[in-house]
Amino acid sequence: QVRLVESGGGLVQPGGSLRLSCLAPGSIFTVSAMGWYRQAPGKQRELVATITAGSSPNYADSVKGRFTIATDNAKNTVYLQMNSLKSEDTAVYYCNAKLLMSRTDYWGQGTQVTVSS
Repeated sequence: QVRLVESGGGLVQPGGSLRLSCLAPGSIFTVSAMGWYRQAPGKQRELVATITAGSSPNYADSVKGRFTIATDNAKNTVYLQMNSLKSEDTAVYYCNAKLLMSRTDYWGQGTQVTVSS
């Protein structure tokens, strides 16, 4: 069974920063587009950012200029650096691996990010 293991969520004040991490199995990491999604209470899950080897990262308009997605291929890890956090960024954040050939999705368990004073 494929497991994506997320870490790094928590409570932060508006304007603060957090970094999320997601560890994926090497067999998945090297053949997938990696990404982060989020789901706020009462809302649908939405794309935050994705990254594929050889392509520019893709960001939701709401996070452009504040969030950065990056990978460490040696560690099979994808990161989401979140700066200038706003209350509307509060959500459960999910790591996603989408296999490039089959488009099969794998999800992490989710990590809570709460932005509040």
